[in-house]
Amino acid sequence: MPEMAKSDKRFFYSLVPAALVSSLILVLLFIVLIYYSAPAFKEYGFRIFTTKTWSPSEESARTSEYGLFIPLLGTLVSAIIAVVLALPFAISTVIFTEEVIPKGMNKVRETFSTLIDVMTGLPTIVYGLWGLAILAPFLRDNLYNPLYAVLGSIPLFSCRPVTGTTILTAGILLSMMIMPFMYSVIRHSYKRIPAIYKEAALALGTTKYEYSKIMMGMVKPSILAGILIGFGRAAGETVAVALVVGNTFNMPSCLLSSSYTISALIANQFGNAALYPYMINVLVVGGLILLLIGIVSNILGIMYLNRVRYTA
Repeated sequence: MPEMAKSDKRFFYSLVPAALVSSLILVLLFIVLIYYSAPAFKEYGFRIFTTKTWSPSEESARTSEYGLFIPLLGTLVSAIIAVVLALPFAISTVIFTEEVIPKGMNKVRETFSTLIDVMTGLPTIVYGLWGLAILAPFLRDNLYNPLYAVLGSIPLFSCRPVTGTTILTAGILLSMMIMPFMYSVIRHSYKRIPAIYKEAALALGTTKYEYSKIMMGMVKPSILAGILIGFGRAAGETVAVALVVGNTFNMPSCLLSSSYTISALIANQFGNAALYPYMINVLVVGGLILLLIGIVSNILGIMYLNRVRYTA
């Protein structure tokens, strides 16, 4: 390997501190969360994850009950709902953008794609306010009540939808928020499929459906990456979910009832947490869980993305 010029060396060494600081921030964040979580684990042990009640007491830690089981389950359920709903729309939008819009309308294609990308930059509070004011009442009147009337005997829809702020509403709103991220990941890989493969599929006389199925099979790692990245994004969302999930300690076994997520619990309880023994520490445990979910989902997503090795 040829020796670098002095100017290149100076440029290289100038980048090292920024790279180290970026990595150090994540490590320090992890260490700080573990440090502040330790008292909660020491006092309550791992029953924090199995307790289903949240009953803080100002008198003593022994009379307090802090349970993350329901918020953790609500986080997973809402994120799974979001991914299941967002994935078909993300794939369909990629196919529409790349295959349905005529090749001679590149400006239309890029404008359409830009509008979707803009959705990723919208403040989450905008989604939350829209979800609370418009989406929740609409779903209650036009979807939840009919579902309860027809499918009320099924446990998932067995609770009467008194309000539109439910775990299902949170999942639907999250699906709208993560769809652009999944779309971007899948489209980036789809555009890198060599033209020769597309031409070969068309030359075989495939239908539009068969052609799209073949192409999507070629970017399957990016689809899996989009699922994982979208899941991590949905699990960590705070403001929008806190406004539409209902914020009650109900098991999310019925999709038409209010529930809780970890991020919503932290947002709602942290302001008064200093008044109660160990509540701050328990909430930090919740933050540590979200950090781990985000790290694992993103690492796995990047690993799947690295499997896509197309060359233009």
